[in-house]
Amino acid sequence: MRPICTLFVIFLLFVACQKYHDIEKDKNSVPKQSERRAETQQTPPVLSIKVLRTIPHDTDAFTQGLIFVDGFLYESTGRYGKSSLRRINPENGEVVKQVNFDSRYFCEGIALHNDKIYLLTWQNNTCIVVDFKSFRKLKEIFYPGEGWGITNYDQAHLVQSDGTNILKVINPDNFATIKTIFVSANGEPVANLNELEMIEGNIWANIWMKDTIAVIDRITGNVKFWIDVSGLRQFVQPTQQVDVINGIAYDSKTKKIYLTGKLWPFIFEVEVEDLK
Repeated sequence: MRPICTLFVIFLLFVACQKYHDIEKDKNSVPKQSERRAETQQTPPVLSIKVLRTIPHDTDAFTQGLIFVDGFLYESTGRYGKSSLRRINPENGEVVKQVNFDSRYFCEGIALHNDKIYLLTWQNNTCIVVDFKSFRKLKEIFYPGEGWGITNYDQAHLVQSDGTNILKVINPDNFATIKTIFVSANGEPVANLNELEMIEGNIWANIWMKDTIAVIDRITGNVKFWIDVSGLRQFVQPTQQVDVINGIAYDSKTKKIYLTGKLWPFIFEVEVEDLK
């Protein structure tokens, strides 16, 4: 009996060792989370810009939002006591219409929806809705948190940034959140999302404190590519006091792209090199 028992024990030990070997093999064959992330989200390429022309810009305009509609640029400016909404002639930079807001407001980004301009405020928890043509104030809408950038998401919804890596798709009637988009690159969150513009189905976002625009997949939130806009700084004199690059507008008819910055002397018409 003893020889049989000994052989049986040896057999059990062999089976156990084989199972352990198979488990370790399976564990090693499963990609780690970081590896899976890298497989699903490749490093976004970096594109550059070419300046086609410059348009004079008010150096006292603390640009927070910029859009292009029916032949004109519309700009919202911030700072307490200096917040405004402007209609600008893109040919010469002339401000052809302007309305100033109460000094309690620090205005932020703008979007056009159903002939109304939706204008965010920074920490007032308030969206000011004005008539597109007359700039007459129509109503205010409460929303929680800070307001930074805003643009059209689709025909029925807007999308809003708050300085984090989260974009909120919202109902323009009451600013109720429909869904959230977590923006990332290489599996890492991209924070400081600022002014927004929807261009050809992608969300373009200025990154606060960086000379960079993130071009974001509106469905997945993945950064598809970066745009380096640092070349705009060559147009600023060393003695000029400017703030961050901020403001993206798009003319969907002519495909023209406009960029500017807070307190910058120019609005720039640009093209993105190698953009397909």
